[in-house]
Amino acid sequence: MEGKTVLVTGSTGGIGKETARQLAALGAHVVLVGRDKNRAAAAVADLRHTSGNDNVTAITADLSRLRDVRRLAQEASDRASGLDVLINNAGATRSRRELTEDGIETAFAVNVAAPFCLTHWLMPALAASGQARVINITGGVPRGRIDLNNLQGEKSYVGLSFYNQTKLAQMAMSYRFDQELAATPVTLNVAYPGHAYTSMNRNLTVGTYPPLARPIVPLLRLAMPVVYGHRALLRATRSSVYLASSPEVREASGTYFNSKAKPTPWPDAVLDGTTRNTIWQLCETQRDRATAA
Repeated sequence: MEGKTVLVTGSTGGIGKETARQLAALGAHVVLVGRDKNRAAAAVADLRHTSGNDNVTAITADLSRLRDVRRLAQEASDRASGLDVLINNAGATRSRRELTEDGIETAFAVNVAAPFCLTHWLMPALAASGQARVINITGGVPRGRIDLNNLQGEKSYVGLSFYNQTKLAQMAMSYRFDQELAATPVTLNVAYPGHAYTSMNRNLTVGTYPPLARPIVPLLRLAMPVVYGHRALLRATRSSVYLASSPEVREASGTYFNSKAKPTPWPDAVLDGTTRNTIWQLCETQRDRATAA
């Protein structure tokens, strides 16, 4: 990864930070992205120390705000002549439905609209690198259905269930995005990291869980640090690091990789063309509004 520039969103903690650490250890110039300036500065210092690579920097941005996503794309483009790898890792979930300043449900904004818009706005920098890779990180339980009548939680909302739907929607968007990239030197794949104990799931309220699971939430909070602790966190970086760095997947695109970095079939919900097109058109509308603002 020497001489390569990598941008990782949601990388001041959790899976994103560990992914960034490993790529920095491989010699890449890594740009971290997080919401909090102090956490970002601490993550930069930590990764420089533990990776032995001083070429780690950070940009602060709130990915629930499309104006921040646009500024992030501009600042990242200004810092380097080209971007070799973009890892859309940031994720969000909420216990109740909340709208962003753009009028988008927050989890949908971070998990679907932000990677869509950021990838679009970074396309000149990605194309300039000659052969760039985009890796979208899915999560939750990657199965089930996508309710096109409830894409932003307009009719019903249970935090983790809706999070799962947004991650499926992200996969559907990614599938379509790869088709749009056919004539470019940019590849796009989706990686499933598996489960790990991170600040996002550590901070989940009881109300975020489906009703049937709420009585056992105290037990889950005791078990998760043990079952999904540091070793699980390291395992959760396997697919993203592999897709970002391995010459074996230089030409791979439009593929879904599981937590063992193996190609795996797409969920049925992602294969529906109407679903993909509906999500794509919604993302395009949100991008165009943000561009015109």
